[in-house]
Amino acid sequence: MATCLAHVGEEVTLVARPETLAAHPAAIALKSTFGNFTADVAWSSSIPPTDVLWLTVKATQLEPALASIRDTSTIGAVVPLLNGIDHIELLRSKFGADRVIPATIAGEMERVSAEQFVHPSPFLILNISSRGHDPLGAVTDKLRGLGFMCNFIDDETTLMWSKLVILGPMALSTTAFDRPVGEVRADPETNRQFEASVREACTAGLAEGAKVDADVVLKLMEKSPPGMRSSMQKDVENGRPPELDAIGGAIVRAAKRHGLTVPVMEELMSRVERRVKIFSAAS
Repeated sequence: MATCLAHVGEEVTLVARPETLAAHPAAIALKSTFGNFTADVAWSSSIPPTDVLWLTVKATQLEPALASIRDTSTIGAVVPLLNGIDHIELLRSKFGADRVIPATIAGEMERVSAEQFVHPSPFLILNISSRGHDPLGAVTDKLRGLGFMCNFIDDETTLMWSKLVILGPMALSTTAFDRPVGEVRADPETNRQFEASVREACTAGLAEGAKVDADVVLKLMEKSPPGMRSSMQKDVENGRPPELDAIGGAIVRAAKRHGLTVPVMEELMSRVERRVKIFSAAS
């Protein structure tokens, strides 16, 4: 996001932990289906006065990141691009309901070195709550010119769940079976579990009030690049803590709130947990 925003002319400051600040490069490069480009960015260990704070940390990093923010008075809009749904309430308790603009981003992205990022998927979809149209309308126009698909969505519950019912089954199945999404779909048994998890996730989302449709999700997933891998899968492979609770846990908790059962989701989560333990033991 920082590279793209800087590339379209926005003034960008990246915030990092003080102990890591010296290791970050002044220029970051993106290899993308939109093109390859490098952007100069500023770095800081604290958040300067800003119109928009884009929160792009992992869900597992959110609470330590928030603990470092002591003065929120100079921050305008807060736009979280985290996976899951539970972070919205947490952020609104810190920044206030009016300043937090729920949003989701969809696409395959990966950091390959301190200064190099890649975006191999043929799409990048940025969906934002309609409450963000005034502060973000101009910048989303610029991002559309770069290749983003940007949409403003009125229904925030549907906005957040529309990503979760796709991401949850894909992240859990690719990680549980250690395969890219195309191989998960090609194997009858793993595909059965994938499709069942989509239906479970959509049932939970519908109970929460979201307008989601399992058949539409499955049709959409047919268009996914077969080699696409989830960030959860990459985290487990690289010994990083996966966003298991933020993604799978959010669906399971929502289902339980409504007396629903999601046995396939829970089994996939258990498989991921076992893989994490294996990797942890090996290291």
